[in-house]
Amino acid sequence: MEIQNDKQDLLDKRYMHMAQIWAGNSYCERRKVGALLIKDKMIISDGYNGTPSGFENICEDEFNKTKAYVLHAEANAITKVARSHNSSDGATLYVTASPCIECAKLIIQAGIVRVVYGELYHMQDGLELLSRAGIDVVFCDKINMTDENDN
Repeated sequence: MEIQNDKQDLLDKRYMHMAQIWAGNSYCERRKVGALLIKDKMIISDGYNGTPSGFENICEDEFNKTKAYVLHAEANAITKVARSHNSSDGATLYVTASPCIECAKLIIQAGIVRVVYGELYHMQDGLELLSRAGIDVVFCDKINMTDENDN
């Protein structure tokens, strides 16, 4: 059992590292967030925070506030998988920042069973809702992403 937990911890760190890399695709200046949806050890969807398709890639207004229509990374990953032939039912979501309450509702409805996050969002109500729904919520320390085998 310990070996399986160690293996899952290593996978969590690696997928989280990939989500961090994916966050670099965001045009947002204030915060770049990335998300990956994993099912059966395969990436079935990805997302990063940004504006809807067809909009200018400017996330903040002239006062450096995030525009109301900017999509979160989780929402982008979930809507992307909804347009594919994949199903998020039973999947794990890796996201570089903990989900807000709105994204938590989407996660629940999408059938995602596990959420691994890398830093706290400024409000934790999303995490509380996920836990209340019985979704496994795991913190993955972004500072400690490397393992001894990567050196």
